[in-house]
Amino acid sequence: MKKDKKEQNQKGEVIIYEGRVEVKLQQNSVWLKQDQIAELFGTERSVITKHLSNIYKSGELDEKSNVQKMHIAGSDKPVKFYNLDTIISVGYRVNSSRATKFRVWATNVLRSHLIKGITINQQRIKESRAQQLAELKKALILIETTKNKVLTFDEASGLLEIITNYANTWLLLQKYDEGKLEIGQLTKKVKKTIDYADAQKSIAELKDDLISKKEASDIFGQERGKTLEGILNSINQSFDGRQLYPSLEQKAAHLLYFIIKDHPFVDGNKRIASLLFLVFLARNNHLLNKKSQQKVAPNTLVALALLIAESQPKQKETMIKLIINFLKK
Repeated sequence: MKKDKKEQNQKGEVIIYEGRVEVKLQQNSVWLKQDQIAELFGTERSVITKHLSNIYKSGELDEKSNVQKMHIAGSDKPVKFYNLDTIISVGYRVNSSRATKFRVWATNVLRSHLIKGITINQQRIKESRAQQLAELKKALILIETTKNKVLTFDEASGLLEIITNYANTWLLLQKYDEGKLEIGQLTKKVKKTIDYADAQKSIAELKDDLISKKEASDIFGQERGKTLEGILNSINQSFDGRQLYPSLEQKAAHLLYFIIKDHPFVDGNKRIASLLFLVFLARNNHLLNKKSQQKVAPNTLVALALLIAESQPKQKETMIKLIINFLKK
């Protein structure tokens, strides 16, 4: 077929588990049509349409910068093509045997790239000295606890964000590796705490929302005894007139950690812990930074929750300091 010079694209192939999918290579990315994405992941085109709609509606990706209309042979109208970021995001949502194999493959590739030092900003490589690059590799300790787990899209991108943030400050990275991570000056004033009734109300609202989206069952948020009430009381506990966790950052970090590790619910511990963590920060005007962006980005919070869940009890203080440093950035 004769190529359109204006299109200036190349063609390649993606090898899948049962056959091949011809792709367009343009603007340093791979581009596929909806029917090709459906073929790649072994599902119906309508399923792909639904996931694409959710991806752009939720703000996970920007439709304008991730979709292009291109002319193809045999069609009078331009056809929508979706880039690699979109294809990967869809792959983490589709429920099919081929998509599951893709997620296993993608997780292994992520780990491989991190270990080999490939997934590093190229400009930073040019600007950094050899010793600094060696320090960056020490951040791999962050993913050691996940080596037997197939990561979700949010977990994978969140781990990359954690490593990137720590790579921005070489000294912090070195201190983390040496177990000398410090937390420095903390916010002393806590305007509002979360009591048991507040928590129950927030959890009920989250549960209703998730059930309506078919993302949770009736056992979501079902409590195990009075563990949650005990955690909330401990966060606000004082001894001899002094708060056990006097700063806003300490309270928030311990709230997230204890709910995930103590499993106060039959189902939904990580999601509920993340919710109450965000509610607490919002009530104390500490959720957003000066640019009106969430201090702990959604994907980073997912990754932090994963690291806490997979961490050993002896790593508690390290996890707490890790959370606090993100709240202070």
